[in-house]
Order: sequence, then structure tokens, then C-alpha cells
Amino acid sequence: MPRSPDLPSVALPTDKELVLRVVPMPGDCNANGDIFGGWVMSQVDLAGCVLAMRSAGGNRMATVAVKEFIFKQPVRVGDVLSFYACVTRVGRTSVTVDVEVFAERMTHQGQFVKVTEAVLTYVAIDAQGNSHPLNSNSAVPTAPAEL
Repeated sequence: MPRSPDLPSVALPTDKELVLRVVPMPGDCNANGDIFGGWVMSQVDLAGCVLAMRSAGGNRMATVAVKEFIFKQPVRVGDVLSFYACVTRVGRTSVTVDVEVFAERMTHQGQFVKVTEAVLTYVAIDAQGNSHPLNSNSAVPTAPAEL
């Protein structure tokens, strides 16, 4: 992704929960000197799983699908990344989470740029890795349709 000038600062979401904050390091770079997209994707997966596990009432959860992943801006060494997420659906065995990532550039502290967003689905699994219904004490009402 070509380097682009910094965009105007955006407001952080008020309808999502801050679930993770991390600073990428030089070892997380790709050949272009930006942070490797796969590293960012793994952090998004971790952030989404925080809410999925909480919404699933203590079930073990596994990532089963990524519906969409959009990189809007590069992530740079030293950026402070803030991961905001919300549960958008709880099914019989699955939880869908929307995650947005904002970078606070080292050179523009207090200003935020949206760098990526994704929609991920997690499924409850048993000790053998098979899917099973969520516990009845899920934090979000169960949706009628199932994955």
C-alpha cells in the first residue's frame, strides 16, 4: 500500500468497546517498512475474540469466518493501535463481532486515523474442537438464524 499523507483526525467510536491497545514494533514490519497486514489481522482476531468469549458465556471459541477485512491506511512502527469492537449477532453456536482499528500516529498524538475494520464470526467449540450450542447465560440475546 503506498504511503499517503495523514488524513484528518477522526473521532473514536462511542458505540463500540475498547478491547485492545497495542504498539507495533520493528519486528512486525513487512518488506515495505510498514506493519505486516497479517500481524494486524491477528491482533484484530484477538480483539474480536475478547467480546466473542464474553458474549458466549464462557465457551471456548474459534474463529470460523472473516466476512470482510478492509485496510484503509498503513500501520507504522510506533503507532498506538486501538481496537474497538461490538457484538453484532449471537446465534445458537456462533457470535459475530465487528472490529474497527484506529492508529494514533507517534507524530500526531491525540489524533486518530482509522486503519482497518473487519467482521469476524466465532463458533463455540468443545474439547475435541467440535461446535456446540452456546451456554444459556450468553450476554447478548440469541438471534433466530444460525451460521
